[in-house]
Amino acid sequence: MTFPPGQPAPDRLAEVTEAATRAFSLLPARPDDMAPPRRRGQRVVGHLRTDPDTVERDLVKLVLTLVELLRQLMERQALHRVDQGDLTEEQEERLGLTLMILHDRMVELCGRYGLTMEDLNLDLGPLGPLLPP
Repeated sequence: MTFPPGQPAPDRLAEVTEAATRAFSLLPARPDDMAPPRRRGQRVVGHLRTDPDTVERDLVKLVLTLVELLRQLMERQALHRVDQGDLTEEQEERLGLTLMILHDRMVELCGRYGLTMEDLNLDLGPLGPLLPP
């Protein structure tokens, strides 16, 4: 028996449905089923809130965290290239200036939304902080 193009065989569809059902059964169904937030010392591990009043700030925090992570990765890559001697002196100067300007803009954007650079370092629980010191 053939099936229309793009249509999975019924047995394959049942297999995928069963796998999805098993996966979703592992997820808590209600907020009450979830464990309370873990504590480190006196500080509760932070989570993004879904309050309509804070959603913009939380979204900005998430975006700035990702940008800061990328900035730090670029900075490390730049230092590696400088150490390897891959760049001319002019390229090193331009790269250094660009990274300093990006850092200044990050601090400026954090200030605009009432954040500090330390606020961007998300706690990943047992993995530790997202950003290195």
